[in-house]
Amino acid sequence: MKTYIALLRGINVGGHKKVPMAELRALLAESGLENVKTYIQTGNIIFQSSSKNTKTLEEKIKQSILEHFGFDVSVLVRTRVQLSKIFNDCPFPEEKKENSYFAILSEAPKEDLVQEAYKKTYENEEYEILNDALYFFCANGYGKAKFNLNFFERKLMVSATARNYKTMVKLLSLSQN
Repeated sequence: MKTYIALLRGINVGGHKKVPMAELRALLAESGLENVKTYIQTGNIIFQSSSKNTKTLEEKIKQSILEHFGFDVSVLVRTRVQLSKIFNDCPFPEEKKENSYFAILSEAPKEDLVQEAYKKTYENEEYEILNDALYFFCANGYGKAKFNLNFFERKLMVSATARNYKTMVKLLSLSQN
């Protein structure tokens, strides 16, 4: 059995796409995932599976949610090792890292798209794109940032979901075997 972390995008935000976590855990356990745990209401799932294909797991979770709750949701699945690497590869110094957001991308974007994205900048906002992750620091806080995830998804032609430092730490802790 391998441990995975599934990251859902856009559920339980502003009263939209409501997904009760107890119901989600039961649904995913019924679909064949094992030792299903969730963390906070925004779609962080730790589970185990004998499957070795993250794309198959993403599709299974996405389809289960669509059939049960009636709406489509973006799902990204990573192993604990992959998520740990994303966390540890953060290029920012520790004081910025602790106030950064980690956007997990559906795939590594093409280099020409990355270079095009880097042309856009805003004062007090920094980001780095490394492989299938985007690291984002905003000195004035995420809520006041001019950049948003939609900008990066459009520019890089990927889907993405972001988590803050504390959530990343907790997911890594909860997924330890």
